Amino acid sequence: MHRMYENEDITIFWDSDKCGHAKKCVGGSPTVFDITKKPWINIDGAPNAEIWQTIGECPSGALSCVYNHGIRIEFDEEGGRSVAFDGEKQVGECDCRIEGDNWTIVHTEVDPEYSGKGIAKRLVFKLTEEAERRKKNVIPVCSYAVKVLS
Repeated sequence: MHRMYENEDITIFWDSDKCGHAKKCVGGSPTVFDITKKPWINIDGAPNAEIWQTIGECPSGALSCVYNHGIRIEFDEEGGRSVAFDGEKQVGECDCRIEGDNWTIVHTEVDPEYSGKGIAKRLVFKLTEEAERRKKNVIPVCSYAVKVLS
């Protein structure tokens, strides 16, 4: 399972399949990472610097974090995609083909001017979250989605 937690400044990614349950996150920032609550990550529970430092100590790599750089990610249900915007300008998208219970991620692209900011990963995670909410299967075909979700 892949989850994304966002506030205005940062995005936390969590990959449950990689999680080794070392609990360094819980010990490092217990007001953010609390396994007794749902959702277990409260991104507003501590300053971003504390969150960033705690995530840096995750031994399994199940947790990661990026700065949002003012880019917002939206799900476009009608278009079967997630879209990245800088203000009103579209700067990236992740497209899927929806067939029954399967959402096949076929393409992820970010404007080269915006590369290296974690936007593509946010786009893939947004699609994955939306599919999971609807109890649909995600099939990554796009090479970037395969890399991020494996």
